[in-house]
Amino acid sequence: MTETTPIVTDRAAREYPDRPWVGVGVIIWRGDRVLLIRRGRPPRMGHWSLPGGAQSVGETVFETAVREALEETGLQVVPTEVVTVVDSITPDETGRVHYHYTIVEVAAECPEGEAVCADDALEAVWATVEEVGELTEWDQTQRVIRLSAERRQAR
Repeated sequence: MTETTPIVTDRAAREYPDRPWVGVGVIIWRGDRVLLIRRGRPPRMGHWSLPGGAQSVGETVFETAVREALEETGLQVVPTEVVTVVDSITPDETGRVHYHYTIVEVAAECPEGEAVCADDALEAVWATVEEVGELTEWDQTQRVIRLSAERRQAR
């Protein structure tokens, strides 16, 4: 990413979009634990989720993963692979699309450092794959983490 690349800060543009937004979710591993954050903004505000956010123009998927991890948790991560892509479409009460993200899920390693919540994260926790099922509500988050764990074990 170049120094002149603007970062989109107008979050209102993401509501009732005229196109999907590209988001990057970061599956941050330390040993057998994955980092979950409690979301501080919609969609899914208050839910346990993966750190992540919108990709900026001129930024690669891995660059977005590194930036979002740092912004939300203060952690320096090393992306390792694209795990999968998830569609996140959230309708409002009338059925109109309120949010629409196409999320590229990226696995990353973070061997050290303490998560310090900022930006979109209210709190953070390192969880085992089993604990993820108890903490998270969105089945796609659980599926993505299990898939990433399986791929790590196969390596």
